[in-house]
Amino acid sequence: MITTDRLELRPFRPEDAEAFSAYRSVPEVARFQSWTAPFGLDEARTTVARFAAGDPLQPGWFQYAIALDGLLIGDIGLNTFDNLMQADIGYTLAPEYQGKGYATEAVGGLLDHLFTERELHRVSAEVDARNVASARLLERLGFQQEGFRPQNTWFKDEWTDDLLYGLLRSNFSSNRGLTRRGQ
Repeated sequence: MITTDRLELRPFRPEDAEAFSAYRSVPEVARFQSWTAPFGLDEARTTVARFAAGDPLQPGWFQYAIALDGLLIGDIGLNTFDNLMQADIGYTLAPEYQGKGYATEAVGGLLDHLFTERELHRVSAEVDARNVASARLLERLGFQQEGFRPQNTWFKDEWTDDLLYGLLRSNFSSNRGLTRRGQ
């Protein structure tokens, strides 16, 4: 578990399924994501069970639950490469918790963990160019835009532009007001 001043990043639990289904069913939340809304409760239960069985220290995808006072408010996907020195991230937050700094705090807390404790070399993210809020979040945390791929992805029946971001451990500053309280 990773903790910040206000949040916990932890494995998913069965009781998270209802909140998970609720925020992933919001069309605005699903707009730039791989799923479509609505995201049914049965599908959420199956997905949450699969997420709960993952191991964040192994190569491949692991999904962290973002919890505020024990309640699920979002999630962060971490795709650790086979070399265990690089990773991709993606994140989702329930709409009622957006714009309050929670996503920045959660992603910052994960980056602090990845760079200082797991000593990863690099973390990358790919963003739909229309998702301005997500791009700004990455830039606030020190990510550099490394690429722009026009009309690169056929996504939800249209071509979309991709922004590529990266952050090296050597460029990461954990002193960004993202105080962690243990693991």
